[in-house]
Amino acid sequence: MFSVEVEPITQAVVLSLRGELDFDSTVQLDEAADRLLSGEDGQPALVIVNCTDLYFCDSSGIGCFVRMYQRLTARSGELRIAAAPAPVTRAFSLTGLDQVIGVYATMDAALASGSGGYGAGTGAGLPSVSLSAEG
Repeated sequence: MFSVEVEPITQAVVLSLRGELDFDSTVQLDEAADRLLSGEDGQPALVIVNCTDLYFCDSSGIGCFVRMYQRLTARSGELRIAAAPAPVTRAFSLTGLDQVIGVYATMDAALASGSGGYGAGTGAGLPSVSLSAEG
């Protein structure tokens, strides 16, 4: 089972992921990102993906992060990844994505940072939403 919750906070919008992000579940993350980044109420300048409860991420999941990054940076926004467990962090490292997107050990670090995580990660009024699917 995979779920994504969208929570607007003062300085960012947080996407909290839970479960396994794989080929079967990427549609939920893509849909949440589409709604978030094409909203009529404005688009966030900063999106933080909280990966505390994300247990697995395959290449299709990595593709979701790349698409979000591209959409955000096309309009001078920033994507940050926070609190990813070791297997997920390893996927970012192996693909080199951690050199492009800021990856942070904790949510607090992602919120406090000016820009960039342990990689380069410069990243050159919304409703709360919760989506889940059993897989």
